[in-house]
Amino acid sequence: MQRYPAKPEKVYLFGTCIINDVYPETGISAIRLLQKEGVKVVFPQSQSCCGQPAYNSGFPDQAKMVARQQIRSFPREYPIVVPSGSCAGMMKHHYPELFANEADSEEAAAFSARIYELTEFLVHVLKIKLEDKGDPIDITWHSSCHAAREMKIIEDSKSLLKQLSNVNLIDLENEHQCCGFGGTFSIKQPDISAAMVKDKVDAIKNSGARRVIAGDCGCLVNITGAMEYQKVPIQGTHIADFIWERIQ
Repeated sequence: MQRYPAKPEKVYLFGTCIINDVYPETGISAIRLLQKEGVKVVFPQSQSCCGQPAYNSGFPDQAKMVARQQIRSFPREYPIVVPSGSCAGMMKHHYPELFANEADSEEAAAFSARIYELTEFLVHVLKIKLEDKGDPIDITWHSSCHAAREMKIIEDSKSLLKQLSNVNLIDLENEHQCCGFGGTFSIKQPDISAAMVKDKVDAIKNSGARRVIAGDCGCLVNITGAMEYQKVPIQGTHIADFIWERIQ
């Protein structure tokens, strides 16, 4: 069983590439949620990619180069909070494998031990309590593959949504199925990816929800892009943005 630390005074935020380039407001929402709980957030400017694209494409040496840059960028012993199950999974579970036979394996393992997905950290470390100030709304939830299978934090995310008294969380049909993004997979296998995201969008439409919430911006890029293309009037939102919106 995961053992969680006491509430820290400071944390690092790992922003992720997609948040930095496409969803910067999500990074701001994550920071605000942490700050609201009295935690100072440090955002190292030298951070970049977690290395997952190179790692998943079969380029471990290049992935190590990128990973070492992240390890250098977060030198103090603060927890590292990541608003993405995918990036968190790479850094927490795959860095130790990637550096297993390297001289800096212990440093990599110590870095990985400080990784927490955002909702996991809010629930288990900060023990956040939410007061919903929004209007009643029906939503559904998309579980990203890495958040579900590697980080195993889906129930943490859902428990936060269930704290919101005016939010009705509708179960998504075949929730466990991938949306088809998979980073480079969607580029290498576009036809398969398109079929997978079509199934996901159909399930979202059939749920009757007005919004779909997710914890990974990579999934949101894929799902919301497909919904816009199909002219589906359902908004996709990262959980950090949704919670921050509801508690104002």
